[in-house]
Amino acid sequence: MKKILVLEDESSIRSFVVINLRRAGFEPVEAETGEQALELLEHNPDVKLALLDVMLPGIDGFEVCRRIRAAGSRIGVIMLTAKSQEMDKITGLMNGADDYVTKPFSPAELTARIDALCRRTCADEDEPEGDELVHGPFLLNTRTRALEKNGSNIRLTQIEYSIMSLFMHNPGKALAREDILAAVWGKDYVGELKIVDVNIRRLRIKIEDDPTAPVYISTNWGYGYTFN
Repeated sequence: MKKILVLEDESSIRSFVVINLRRAGFEPVEAETGEQALELLEHNPDVKLALLDVMLPGIDGFEVCRRIRAAGSRIGVIMLTAKSQEMDKITGLMNGADDYVTKPFSPAELTARIDALCRRTCADEDEPEGDELVHGPFLLNTRTRALEKNGSNIRLTQIEYSIMSLFMHNPGKALAREDILAAVWGKDYVGELKIVDVNIRRLRIKIEDDPTAPVYISTNWGYGYTFN
């Protein structure tokens, strides 16, 4: 049974999420504040995924996400955002979130997003042992899901790893945004296409010498991206 952290300060919403997670076969761990969420994560290293509400008193969901990634954790992170707050979605993704769900949401949508992200989080168990991909200065170990550039380790989230793996399996090939979305988030993903662009921007910050003048991931305007 996969353990999931639920950070939500509104008890009615938190109860709604927890009930539906239990029905779907997950083990929820409840937190009302960002401080409590960080403490629970420290004492529950087997948490596989975190649902983080954005608007919280004290330490908000963005800061919790930042601290999760700063600690090197690669657990799945889904932000719970308000429908009208477009920047919340982008800010959450740029701070290391893997996905977002806008309120109000249905139990079916939430569990579908969680299932898809959990599959990616656990995908390393199915990777061939010792398999490595090498292109230019990059070495990607598909067993440990680790990326090196010129021998230096680059920390990746699960989404970033999946994008980088897709690129390194298809060097020089122009990949449409729709194809990247289907390969990384799944063919049944019901979110917005721009999630691809935001994650590419985040990946460029990590792998490019100058993210404002990318060399390794080039943009094919109106179409998608190419890994050079």
